[in-house]
Amino acid sequence: MAVYTQVSAEALAAFLSRFDHGELVSAKGIAEGVENSNYLVDTTRGRFILTLYEKRVHLDDLPFFFSMIDHLGAHGLPVPRALPDRDGVVIQKLEGRPACLIEFLTGVSVSHPTNAQAFAAGAAMGQMHEALAGFPLIRPNSMGVESWRPLFDRCGRDLDGIAPGLYDEVGFALDDILSAWPDHLPTGTIHADLFPDNVLMRGDSVSGLIDFYFACTDIRAYDLAVMHTAWSFDATGTTADWAVGRALIEGYTRSVALDQYERAALIPLARGACIRFLLSRAWDWLNTPADALVTRKDPLAYLRRLNAYDARTTPLDIA
Repeated sequence: MAVYTQVSAEALAAFLSRFDHGELVSAKGIAEGVENSNYLVDTTRGRFILTLYEKRVHLDDLPFFFSMIDHLGAHGLPVPRALPDRDGVVIQKLEGRPACLIEFLTGVSVSHPTNAQAFAAGAAMGQMHEALAGFPLIRPNSMGVESWRPLFDRCGRDLDGIAPGLYDEVGFALDDILSAWPDHLPTGTIHADLFPDNVLMRGDSVSGLIDFYFACTDIRAYDLAVMHTAWSFDATGTTADWAVGRALIEGYTRSVALDQYERAALIPLARGACIRFLLSRAWDWLNTPADALVTRKDPLAYLRRLNAYDARTTPLDIA
C-alpha cells in the first residue's frame, strides 16, 4: 500500500455519497507498500480501505482479483471484499483513477513473526491453495520468470548507483537462476506476494489475507517460496531464522502436500523469488516520484537473502 494520487476531502465525500456506508469522518494515506494509492477511511458507519489503482495494476485485471477474493470468501477464508455502491458498481472513478471501497479487516501485521505465527500463516496459504483448486479464471504472472530479464535490462547500469557492482552480480545470478528454473511443477492460482504485511494476525491466528494485486496463475510452490523469503528473514535480509521458515512450510503441508519435486525445487524457487523482488524494488527505488507518499524498500535486502539461499545446499537446509 502507498499513496501516489492525492484525494481531496471534497472528492472523497462525494465518492462516499454513492454508497450506504456513512459520511466521511476522516481519511489518512497509508505509506507502506509500492503498488497502489491507499487510504484508511473512517465514516459515521465504520472503517474502510480506499484503493486507487495506479499504472502497474491494469483495469482489465480487477475482475480477476475480485472474483478470486469472492471465491476465497465463499470458502471461509478471511479476505476483504470490494464493496458495490447503491447501483451495484464495484469499480469507481476517483481523481482520474479506477478506485474501490474495500472492507477493513482487523488484526496486525507482525514484523518479527514467531514460529507459531509462521505456522498459522503457512496453513492459511495452504487453505487458500486448496480453495483455489476449483477457481476457473487464469491470469499470467505479470512479474513472473519471463519478466525478470526485461526488468533487469530496463534497470541497466543504474543498478550500480544502488550499490557498486550490483549490475554484474545480479546479472550472473539471473543467468544461473533462469538456466535452472523448475518449470515442470504443478500450477494454480497463487497470491504471489504474501509477505508478513499482507497477513493480519490476532495473536497466533490469521485474521486477514490482503493485497491480492499480484495474484496470478503460476507454480504453486513458488508462492510458498516467495512467502519463505519474506518470513524467514529480518527486514534487512541480514539475519535468517530458518526455524520460522520450517514452521511456515510445516503449516502449509497440513493443508497441501508437497511432492518430492516441489520440495527439491524450494531453493531454486526461493532464489528466483529473491531476484524478482530485488529487481522490482530496484526499479521502484530508481523510479519512485519524489513527491509520492511511499516507503521505498531496499533492494539489497533481497540480495542478502539470495546469498543466504546460495549457502543452503539441499531443501532440508530450509525445510
